[in-house]
Amino acid sequence: MERTYRELIDDCVHCGFCLPACPTYVSWGEEMDSPRGRIDLMKAVADGDLPLDAEVREHFDACLGCMACVTACPSGVRYDLLIESTRATVEVQAPRTADERAFRSLIFALFPYPNRLRALLAPLAALPGLRRLARLLPRRWAQLDELLPDLDAGELHAVVPVFTPAAGGPARARVGILAGCVGQVLFPRVNAATVRVLAAEGCDVAVPAGQGCCGALSLHSGRLEEAKRFARALIARFERENLETIVVNAAGCGSAMKEYGELLAGDPAWGPRAAAFASKVRDVNEYLASLEPRAPRHPLDVRIAYHDACHLAHAQRVRSQPRALLAAIPGVELVEVPQGEQCCGSAGTYNLFEPAASREIGERKVDALLSVRPDLVASANPGCTLQIGAIARARGVTLRAAHPIEILDASISGARA
Repeated sequence: MERTYRELIDDCVHCGFCLPACPTYVSWGEEMDSPRGRIDLMKAVADGDLPLDAEVREHFDACLGCMACVTACPSGVRYDLLIESTRATVEVQAPRTADERAFRSLIFALFPYPNRLRALLAPLAALPGLRRLARLLPRRWAQLDELLPDLDAGELHAVVPVFTPAAGGPARARVGILAGCVGQVLFPRVNAATVRVLAAEGCDVAVPAGQGCCGALSLHSGRLEEAKRFARALIARFERENLETIVVNAAGCGSAMKEYGELLAGDPAWGPRAAAFASKVRDVNEYLASLEPRAPRHPLDVRIAYHDACHLAHAQRVRSQPRALLAAIPGVELVEVPQGEQCCGSAGTYNLFEPAASREIGERKVDALLSVRPDLVASANPGCTLQIGAIARARGVTLRAAHPIEILDASISGARA
């Protein structure tokens, strides 16, 4: 049975286990910037004891939505549902400046649409000198450029085949892959590696043409109706394929897609379809760990620091699987990162909307990564990779990063890491 907003609020017993897990509480030590404190604010607003004004809104905006509190909570509080619902109310009722509204509108008119993003980035890839002009823009807009990696004009337009047969004999499964939006444009090699590895492990692989954004960016920012539109379109597109599993290689996307049943629960036409779709969704690490390996692994002499993406570790509870896949590669030295459960500060669009807080949190993550002296950082979410890379570049430090599936692909193909 679907539970009410107030019932979800009342699950919190204010024990405080969430406090040390929350990156913003660690940063500032302010009760209202902890999960427990934000739930108090939610309750006060819901009861009419507190107006949802700009000051209250800022505490909700400051939440990363990293879900570390969900992992830490002994009472099973669904903070994920609470913050998504609260942010939906914030987007309708809480005041924002004209500049804030314009910037948010730009982000959501651009990032979920790969062709629009390509059109914007293509001139920057062809003429890298144009990127220096970003320094002349207002700070809020210039930070977009700071997050971007080096751009390759060819890679911006890279596509993966709509179908790739299993290698080496009859297929043991037929799987589909989410191509993604930002990831498809900025990290096309991750999709290509995902296809190659799944095929090498005996899967027929479909990448349905015409698929769009999964809605994760919208969902996690309180734009619920927009998220629902994206979800319905994606479900309808994948339903046309005969797929046993839908594989996702971006942590935030996988988290959102596994929530489709809850997102569309109140829609009698789409609720059952959304639940059926969500039941098929697996993170690529999660799925590969469930298969008996077929493809041989070649040695890689590399020291890897594995970064726990929040929406993989906390929202999806996928922690051991990527570590097991990497550790099984001959020659790999896998090292744990101090305070590895803490967010990197990316959190979808958080590093764009809350840049100062994001940077403070990200600096801690980069310090932790550098402390273990890795040759390579394994990161299973494109936003994390962009965030960590941007902070490292600003320091003048080289900190190479790759998706775990790229590392596995290098081992299977016999390439260098």
